[in-house]
Order: sequence, then structure tokens, then C-alpha cells
Amino acid sequence: MTDALRVAVIGGGPGGLYAAALLKRLDPAREVTVWERNAPDDTFGFGVVLSDETLGGIEHADPVVHQALQRDFVRWDDIDIVHRGTRQTSGGHGFAALGRRRLLQILHTRCRSLGVDLRFRSQAPDPARLREDYDLVVAADGVHSATREAYADVFRPRITAHRCRYIWLAADFAFDAFRFEIAETEHGVMQLHGYPYSDGASTVIVEMREEVWRAAGFGELDEGESVERCAKIFADALGGRPLRSRNSAWTTFRTVVNERWSHGNLVLLGDAAHTAHFSIGSGTKLAVEDALALAACLEEQPCLSEALTAYEEERKPVVASTQRAARASLEWFENLGLHLDQPPRQFAFNLLTRSRRVTHGNLALRDARFTGAVEREFGCPPGTPPMFTPFRLRGLTLRNRVVVSPMDMYSAVDGVPGDFHLVHLGARALGGAGLVMTEMVCVSPEGRITPGCTGLWNGRQAESWRRITDFVHRQTPGTAIGVQLGHSGRKGSTRLMWEGMDEPLPEGNWPLVAASPLPYKPGSQVPRRLTRAQLTDIREQFTSAALRAARAGFDLLELHCAHGYLLSGFLSPLTNHRTDAYGGSPEKRLRFPLEVFDAVRAVWPGERPMTVRISATDWAEGGTGAEDAVEIARAFAAHGADAIDVSTGQVVAEEQPEFGRSYQTPFADRIRHATGVPVVAVGAISSWDDVNSLILAGRADLCALARPHLYDPHWTLHAAAEQGYQGPGAVWPAPYRAGSRPPQTGRTDAPRPRLGLAT
Repeated sequence: MTDALRVAVIGGGPGGLYAAALLKRLDPAREVTVWERNAPDDTFGFGVVLSDETLGGIEHADPVVHQALQRDFVRWDDIDIVHRGTRQTSGGHGFAALGRRRLLQILHTRCRSLGVDLRFRSQAPDPARLREDYDLVVAADGVHSATREAYADVFRPRITAHRCRYIWLAADFAFDAFRFEIAETEHGVMQLHGYPYSDGASTVIVEMREEVWRAAGFGELDEGESVERCAKIFADALGGRPLRSRNSAWTTFRTVVNERWSHGNLVLLGDAAHTAHFSIGSGTKLAVEDALALAACLEEQPCLSEALTAYEEERKPVVASTQRAARASLEWFENLGLHLDQPPRQFAFNLLTRSRRVTHGNLALRDARFTGAVEREFGCPPGTPPMFTPFRLRGLTLRNRVVVSPMDMYSAVDGVPGDFHLVHLGARALGGAGLVMTEMVCVSPEGRITPGCTGLWNGRQAESWRRITDFVHRQTPGTAIGVQLGHSGRKGSTRLMWEGMDEPLPEGNWPLVAASPLPYKPGSQVPRRLTRAQLTDIREQFTSAALRAARAGFDLLELHCAHGYLLSGFLSPLTNHRTDAYGGSPEKRLRFPLEVFDAVRAVWPGERPMTVRISATDWAEGGTGAEDAVEIARAFAAHGADAIDVSTGQVVAEEQPEFGRSYQTPFADRIRHATGVPVVAVGAISSWDDVNSLILAGRADLCALARPHLYDPHWTLHAAAEQGYQGPGAVWPAPYRAGSRPPQTGRTDAPRPRLGLAT
């Protein structure tokens, strides 16, 4: 494209400078000007880490910059994790870093050689004026971007402040690895993140929760005193050496997300558009990659508007994925105290896999010795992946850690499970999972979600369920089958999912009941507020259904207290507005669900386990949150729950969930470590590598998967085959043993030349 001949860049950080250099290099006719309010050598931070992927992009786009970077990079492979006097080392990670000041110098030199106009100690003109005078305005003015704020109504930024304080420092020696050091002080837990960026210098970041920072008195210290205090706390890591600062200040990390990145001829880049927590080292990386993408899109698209649209479409998914990983890493460090009592190697493995980008599988490739040691300490028999280790709940031993999650099929007639349910559940039992769960089985006709839901309110239904449990026990010995009991509450009397999820029936509706007379969403039926007598009736419906479930041969019973159904509706302050003994305080909101649990536990066979599914957050302001979920889980555990199945959301229609791979796992992790009760993790766990990682890190005891089992009923057996595992954790049914190895495929490779001739 040729309609961006005059380019203004606001901000002279790495992203802005690299964008300027690329735009000028690709079209020397462009007039490119960079405004930077600071001096050339002023910079926040010390070292910069870039990935091989980013370096590859730089090499392809500008070999001159790449060669200059290569000359200054420090490279290393190891990560050291030091906790309670024990150091664990994992290798094979491949880092490259250099000083931030040196990076800026390289980019300054490159920009000047290309003819970019660099204006230091110069405040950029008002962005509105720049937009009039220039064809393209690139706002690379950082996390506190004034440009973004000037157009906040267009970009619609969401800025989230987090719970830790950190300070960016340096040490005048080179760590021999990327080092994480944990200090347990009288004030609380603190951590050091350190890595070399030259032969004689390292970046050192000290981080702790806000309350620890205040208790330690850092808020009352000046810069020099803070630096000295940090050096004393981490004297072992530093070998007694001092730390130094460069206008360093304690700050709180802020995650920046923008709904839009461009407006007319104005575009955001780097931290102005997005931030990702430093613990995954992606800030400069993302900014440089933004610059590469922006320059490429300007070359490829016919006009500016299409180029900026293509830039957003290319970068937003990548950045969103990185931000999810960064958020997971950030929250892991915020909640570091939960993991301190883990065995040293498991703690180290947990830290390394915290962002979910490093997994059991790729860590085993990077450092098989370390990963093998973690597996042995965990108790994995030789050659056994973590997911195929057994797990015991009360009198039930599951042969592996995979659960077929409850999935409503909406295919019953009068609540009776038929041939479809036999085939559906039977196929997944044949597929090797340790535990197969039914859909939510309703305790009364009025407790159904849809007319197609199954039930256990009469003997005919129980007989049909017995047919299914008999099949599972007879044809797949070693596989357990569990029943999930629930009542729809205010979310009942709706259409089948594929006819309109949560939409009221056009006819044949039945009356709904709930903790409070609040419809699920506009247009939904208004439920009746349950009276004391009705509460007693519903409790008896649960116990009657549990007795039938026991006689039907189920191995485990789960009480459904999640997703906005009846019992969940009592737990959330958004759906329980009662002022009697069953509403108000958290203890009162728990009262009825606990009464139901106690009544069911009293009739459920003592040797068979009971679990409870909860929504650990409502994903809505004023609703249940992570800390509330810990207390809810603790209460059920105190009443005899053998495990907590940790889901989230679906409680209120106005929820705003933060979807992503394994996005609900942190809630399970928190509950497990805060309460000591076993947990089932669920929610976008899509691969066996995820399962291995979560189990081995100690974030979950069992992993429940839904959609993967719809895609592949034999998901667990195929996971075993793909890992080369043959053992008691994954037993192929005799008729299927011939298929226990992946089928052969046609050759797609060809002989590769082994010799070459010089030219």
C-alpha cells in the first residue's frame, strides 16, 4: 500500500522503534518520526528475554538487527527453583537475553541508518493533531498510554490491577540459570525472579503480595532502603552481593486489554494495546511481534483501513492466548503460599507448568531426567504416565484419573434412560475412563431441565439405570459408573438444547421453584419461592432418588450444587435473596444444600463415595468468588464429601466467563490446597498432556472431560496408545485388543539427501 507515507510513532520503546525501522526499511520514501519524552539512555528495567520464534521473525524481516542482537545475546538452558533450602534444576529450556539499554541502542542505530527521525526528550504532539498531519499514527506509549486514554471511548480498555507488588532491580553478576527463589519471612512469602542479560549482570525482580509488602514495611522505605532490604532477604541467591536500581519503584502489575486496537489512522502497539505479566517474559516479545505484524499487513493490504483490520485480526488471538497464560502464571505466584508444602520436585514441576504453556509432555522432552524424578516421587510405576495411576475414594479405587464428565443428552422419555443412554454411557465405559458419570439425573418431574431429561423418581427409571450399570460392570470390569443427582430449580421447563438452550417451552410448561422468585433471564418463567414444607419434600425426593441409585448399582453419587440449578441457587447471593434461616449469610445459604447432602449421605451406602459439584465462581459482580468457593468446599468436606467437582458459572445469565484452555483448573487447585479435600478439575481440558500435567503438578486428583469424549468415546484408550502405555490403568476390552495400536498409514516421507555439493 502507498497511502501511509508519513508515519508518526509515539513512544521510543523497543516496539515503537522496531516498527519505525521496519516501516522505513520496507519503503524508504516514507517519512517516519519517533517521539520519545525520555533521554536515549533512560529505560525501565534491565534485561530483555526474546524467544527463538521472535528472533526468527526478526531475522527474516531485518537481518541487520538480528545480527546485532546475536552478538550481544546471553544464552542459557537451565531453570533453578530454590525453596526451603533445596534447589531443583530443570534443563533444556533455551533462553536468550540482552540488556534493555543495549537493545535500544541497536534499534537507535538501525533507525538512524535508515533515516528515521528520532526526537528524544520530546513530548509528542496531541494525537488528534498527529492524526491530521500524518497518514499513520502508531501509539507505542506504554502501559500508561495517554493516547489510549484520550480515545478510551473508542478503544474501550479494561485495566485490571493485581494483588502483588514488585520491583525491577539488577545484580552485577550473571546467574548461571533462570532462577526462582522463595523466601518465607515473618511477614509472608516473597519470591525472586532472576536471569542473566550479560556476562556480568542479571535482572532481579522481587515480588510479594500487597499485604506482605505492607507488613514488611516496604511502603515506608525509600528506593535505596528497599534495594538493601531485598538484597538481605535474598542474600543466599545473590551470594551476599548487593542489588542496584535505576529509578526503580514498587508497582502493581496491570493487565491491559483493549476491545479495539485502531481508530481511523491511529493504531495501538505493544503495552499500549496489551500487557502480559513479566513472569512469562512476553512484554518486549509481544511488542516486537506487533511491529512485525503491523509492517507486514501494511505491505500486504491494499489500503490502510484493511491493513489495520488485518493487523488486529492477526495479533488479537495470539495476544489473548499469551495473556491467558500470563494470567495463569500471575495468579499462581499470587497464590504461591498454597503450594509451599508440596514435595520439592513436585513444587518445582508445578511452578514450571504454571502457565499451562509448559506441559508434562514438552518438559519430558526438554529434561527427561527431571520429569522422571517427579514421576517417581509422585508414585508413578515405571513407564506409567501420571493419568494412569490409580486413585481411591472411600471404598472405590479408580484405575486411572480420567472421568467422563456429566453431559446432558436430553434423550429420555418420561425420565427413563433408553437404548441411547446404554450405548452412550456403555461406549465411554468401553473407552477406558476410570469413572463414567451420568448426566444430571432429576429427582422429580418438576425438577427436570427439559422434557428429555432422565430421572430417578420411580422404579421404572431405576430398572433402566440398572440395565446400564450392569453392562458397565460386566463388560468393562474396573470401570466405575457414577450418578449425578440434581434438581433444575429456576432453570427448568425449557426446550431441548438444540431447540433453544434455556428457552421456555412453547407449551406444556410445569411450575418452577427456587430459593427466591427470580427468573433466570428476561422471558424466563418466574419460579415460586420454596416454603419450609416444600424444602422438606425436595430433601425427601433427593433421598428417595439416592436409594434407587444405590439399588441400581451406581458406584458413586454426585450432588449437583452448581450451574444455577436448585441447590446452586441457594449458594449464590445473586440468586438467594431470602431473609429466613436459608438466606443471608454464607452459612445460611449453605444450610439447605448441606441438609440435602446429609440426608443423601445417610442413605447412600457407607463404602461408596459421594462428591459435590460446585460453581467456584459466578463470573459476575457480587456473586460467589474463589474465596467463597473454598469455604463452600470446606463445609461439604466437613459433612463427609469425598471430593469436590469444581466447575464454574452458569448461575446467572449475565455472567462474563474468562474462557480458555483449562480455565477452571485454578479454582480446583485453590480448593485442593486450601482445604486438603480431593478435587475433580473440569473445563476445557482437551488433551492427555493436560491431564498428565494437572495430576503430576498436584492441581487436581481427577480430570473430567466432556467434549473430548463426545469426539472420541475411546479417548482414554487412545491416550494410552499414543503414549505407548500398556498396563492396568488402561485395559482394552478383549474384543477391541486388535485395535490397541494406531493403524498404519501410507508413507508421506521420502528419502532425504545425505550428501550435498558445494556451489
